Amino acid sequence: MKSIERELICPVCKELFTHPLILPCQHSVCHKCVKELLLLTHEDSWTDVGSESSTPGSPRSRIPSPSIERLDRLVRSGSNTTSGWKRNSLTPRITTFPCPGCQHDIDLGERGISMLFRNFTLETIVERYRQAARAAVAIMCNLCKPPPQEATKSCMDCKASYCNECFKVHHPWGTPKAQHEYVGPTTNFRPKVLMCPEHEMEKVNMYCEVCRRPVCHLCKLGGSHANHKVTSMTSAYKILKEKLSKSIHYLISKEDQVKTQICELEVLITQTEANGEHAERQVNQHFESLFEILQERKTEMLKSIEVSKTTRLDKLRTQREEYQGMLENSGLVGYAQEVLKETDQSCFVQTAKQLHTRIHKATESLKTFHPAADPSFDEFDLDFSKEESLLKDMCFGSIPDEPVINQSLSRVYNEGLICWDLPEDSSPTDQYILEYKKLDNEEETSWQASEKVFGSSKVVCNLDPNSEYSFRVKGYRNSVSSPFSAEVTFHTPPGSVFSFLFDDKCGFNPDRLILGKKRESVESVAGLGLLLGSERVQTGSFVYLDYIIGDTGISRGKHFWAFRVEPYSYMVKVGVASDTKLQEWFHNPRDTSSPRYDHDSGHDSGSEDTCYDLSQPFTLVTIGMGKLVIPKGSTTAAGDYTSRVLPMPPRIGICLDYDKGMVYFYDADNMKCLYERQVDCTGTMYPAFGLMGSGAVHLEECITAKRLAYTEEVQ
Repeated sequence: MKSIERELICPVCKELFTHPLILPCQHSVCHKCVKELLLLTHEDSWTDVGSESSTPGSPRSRIPSPSIERLDRLVRSGSNTTSGWKRNSLTPRITTFPCPGCQHDIDLGERGISMLFRNFTLETIVERYRQAARAAVAIMCNLCKPPPQEATKSCMDCKASYCNECFKVHHPWGTPKAQHEYVGPTTNFRPKVLMCPEHEMEKVNMYCEVCRRPVCHLCKLGGSHANHKVTSMTSAYKILKEKLSKSIHYLISKEDQVKTQICELEVLITQTEANGEHAERQVNQHFESLFEILQERKTEMLKSIEVSKTTRLDKLRTQREEYQGMLENSGLVGYAQEVLKETDQSCFVQTAKQLHTRIHKATESLKTFHPAADPSFDEFDLDFSKEESLLKDMCFGSIPDEPVINQSLSRVYNEGLICWDLPEDSSPTDQYILEYKKLDNEEETSWQASEKVFGSSKVVCNLDPNSEYSFRVKGYRNSVSSPFSAEVTFHTPPGSVFSFLFDDKCGFNPDRLILGKKRESVESVAGLGLLLGSERVQTGSFVYLDYIIGDTGISRGKHFWAFRVEPYSYMVKVGVASDTKLQEWFHNPRDTSSPRYDHDSGHDSGSEDTCYDLSQPFTLVTIGMGKLVIPKGSTTAAGDYTSRVLPMPPRIGICLDYDKGMVYFYDADNMKCLYERQVDCTGTMYPAFGLMGSGAVHLEECITAKRLAYTEEVQ
C-alpha cells in the first residue's frame, strides 16, 4: 500500500483524501477543499448562518459528518438564490473554479457541491491504507461502557463497530437487525447502493457515455441526460474493467522500459544537481572576481584623490602663509620694516635689492589674485551610470534564437545529413543538440539525442529504409538553451543506397560528353560530329543520343540512387539497362540515331504502345525542359498529355528491386513514387543515362561518397 500513497493525496491540501468528490473531469478532490475553492473566503460570511437555512434532504445527508451536512445545506440554499452576491450573503461568489488536477474550469451549476458523487472506491482504498499504516492500533467498540473492548466486526447498516457481546445485544436473532450486513472492523462506512445526486431517492443503474458518469432512469427520461447515449451499468462495468485491465497489463508489460526511463531520470536528477552546484560555484567565483576588481579600483581611485588633495592643500597653505606675511608687523612686511631701520647704506643696498623683488611680486599678486590650487574635485566625479546599468542587466545571457532546419541542404538516405541555420541578426551560439526519432504508427518512439555539435550540420547514421524520421535541433549559449526548432520530417529511401560513379570507358563518347574531375557529373555538349553532319541535321530527322552508365552493376537485392538534372537540359533519359542491352547500344556502329530507334525514346512514335507490356531489359524515363515525361501506356498515367507530363523534381531517385524485377522512379525530396514498371533483370543491371543536346546530370554526394573513398584508397 505504501507504493500507492501519491495516488491517495488530495491535490489541494496535499493530505490523504477525506470524503473525496468526483469532479466532472474525473479528478477527485476532498469535500472541504471543494468548499474552499468554491465558496467565499471571508469567514464572517458564515457567522450569521443558522440551522433555519437548511432545505429538504440531499444525498449528502447520508454522510455521517455534521459539518458536511451543514455545508451542503448552505450551498443548496445559496445556489437557489438568484440575486447577486453580497457580503455576508449565502450565495457563493462563483460557481466555476479550475480543477487543481487539470486546470479545466468546473461549473457546478445551481446545485453546487450536491451534484457531485462521492468517490467511495477511493475512500475505501484510503481507509485500507490508513488501516495498514496503523495496523498496531485496534478499532474499539462504539457501544461498550468504559473501558471499551476491541471491536470484532462493523455493521454497514448501523455504521458502527461492535465487540462480540455488543453485537449480539444489538443484533438479536429473529429481528430485522439480524439481517444487517457486517464486515471486519473498519471506520469507513459506505452506502450499499449509490444514489443519484439529482434524484435523491433513485438508484443509479445506467452509465452516460457522454458525461462519463452514472445516472438513474429519471436522468435519462427527462433530466439533463435525456438526449445522451447511455448504457447499462453492467455493460459499462465490464467494458471499463476490461479497458482498465488491458491498460494495467500494458503498463506491467512495459515495466522494463519504465525502469529504464526511471534510471534515465535518476541520471538526469544527478546531472541537474551536479550542474546546478557547478553553476552556483561559477557564479560565486565570477562575483568574487568582480568584488576583487571593484575593491582594487576603489583603492586606486581613493589613493589618487588623496594624493591630489594633499598636493592642493600644500599649495594653498603655502600661499596662505605668503599672504599672511604681507600683514603689518608680520612676515615679509615686518621684515621689510626692520630692513628700513638699517643706517649703513652699503648693507641696506645689499639686502634691499632682493627684498624689493619679493615685495614687488607680492604687490602684483594682490592685483591679480589666483589661488594656487583648485578646490573643486569635479575631475574625480565618477560616472557610474553605465556600469550600474550593466550590473542591473547582468544575467545568464539571453535565450538563443531557435535554429531553423534547412530542408534544401539536408539529405536523408541510409544516413541523414541535417543542416540548419540561425535567423538573421541572431547572436551566435556555442553548440547544438540534434534530436531525431522514427515515426511509427503502431508504437510511440522516443527522441534520440546526438552528441554536442559545434557546427551547423550533423550526420545521423543507421537509419531504417522506407521509414519516416522527424528531426529537431536546439542551440546553447552559456548553458542556456533555445527552444527546439520546428520538427521536420524526412522519408528514407525504400532500399539501400547504391554507390557508383560514371563509367568513362564502356561506350563513353569524350567528344560529346564531359565528365567531372571525380566522375560524379556528366555534361552533354555539341561535338565536332554534329558540325560535320550539319547537312543531315537540316532535315531534322537525325539527332545524337549519347549513353553513359555507372561503373558498378547490380545483380541482386534492392538499391536506390539519386541525382539532379540541370533545369536547362534539353533531353535526358534516365533509368536502368542490362549488360545485354548495353552491348546493343555501344557495340553497334552508328554515328547518329533516329528518335524512333528506341521504343522508350520519349517521342510519340507509337512504338512505345506496342511494346510496353513486354518485359524489356531496360527502362528509361525522359526528362527535359523542366518536365518529366511518363512513358505512354503506363498504368500510372492516362493517355492524355497533361497526366503524362509532370514538373521535373529538384532531385530524382531510382530504386531497382532486382529480385522482383521492378524499377521505381521517385521524387527524391519527398520519396513520392512517380512511375513504376517491370523490367527484365537478366545478367547485371546498370544505372543508365542518355543525353541529347545541352544538359547535365549530377550524382548526389552520398551516392558518390563510398566510391570516391574506394577510388582514393586504390590510387
